[in-house]
Amino acid sequence: MAFQHPRRRSILLATAAVSAAAAAPAAASEPQGGRRGPLVIGHRGAAGWRPEHTASAYTFAVRAGADWIEPDLVPTKDHVLVVRHENEISGTTDVARHPEFAGRRTTKTVDGRAVTGWFTEDFTLAELRTLRAVERLPLVRNRNTVFDGRERIMTFQEVVDLARALSKEYGRRIAVFPETKHPTYFRSVGLPLEPELIRLVRRNRLTARDCVIQSFEPSSLREVAAARLGLPLWQALGTSGGPYGHPVTYEEMRRPTGLREIASYAGWIGPDKSSLVPPLTLLEDAHAAGLKVGAYTFRAENQYLPAEYRKGTAPNDFGDAFAEYAFHFGRGVDAVVTDFPDLAAIARDALRS
Repeated sequence: MAFQHPRRRSILLATAAVSAAAAAPAAASEPQGGRRGPLVIGHRGAAGWRPEHTASAYTFAVRAGADWIEPDLVPTKDHVLVVRHENEISGTTDVARHPEFAGRRTTKTVDGRAVTGWFTEDFTLAELRTLRAVERLPLVRNRNTVFDGRERIMTFQEVVDLARALSKEYGRRIAVFPETKHPTYFRSVGLPLEPELIRLVRRNRLTARDCVIQSFEPSSLREVAAARLGLPLWQALGTSGGPYGHPVTYEEMRRPTGLREIASYAGWIGPDKSSLVPPLTLLEDAHAAGLKVGAYTFRAENQYLPAEYRKGTAPNDFGDAFAEYAFHFGRGVDAVVTDFPDLAAIARDALRS
């Protein structure tokens, strides 16, 4: 067989996965379990193949086999929840090319850190509609820049509508997996995320099969829990420091006592995948506490892979992502959050072969 560049080989596999998904829809999946094996969660859609948080990224993810799609939630000036990785949007939109908004470039302190740029909370939804999405990592994923400027910013409501349309099209239940971004900060500026999120959950009659809510901040999840929506909650865990505005570190939250505390309000933890590698016992400790474990963030490029899975020395070439999935699936994770849901679905299918 002729040599194939790792990126070319992965692109061929991705194309095959999308075709297979379209030809034979899988059985319905459930946010709480997954009869198909570990859940595949499309991180901001399929961020490895399309600019993140766009309709095409979410659609690609579902066609490739994702069970959930993840929208990060931030508010507009008129308090509409839109989906962006951060409230600062200079890296994910073409706002810098709009002279009419030049005067809105500013510096703010978000979660104790000075950030300069343009912020969603300074724009109405109508104004944000005039912007278009761009690839956030153009030097890493230059292939995605061909889609720059083609799609507008989506609201959370539009993501819910898209998930329902895709569920119908592919014959399986697609859940939305929203994350409340910087909830303490937005509370401080009079744009709290949780009341509007709760309202939309109720308005759309989202059930435990339709929606799982995540946050790095326990106070945000506790506020959602108090609303008694009946939805699974997911406590995301960082690798250092602690959730902003909380007197606890992520290290403490990963200990057995911390995990038992999380289990009092959430059903999932979402740690960085590096936190699950032996001799660390987080996976076993979490399961012992009755928590499901969804690891983040799986990517195919060498620079994001552990050294043993890299191929060659070029940081943006694809390494052996399948081997990394196999390792974590073998360890017993309940879900993976991935920029490449097509590759994760192929790796999951290999478990049954």
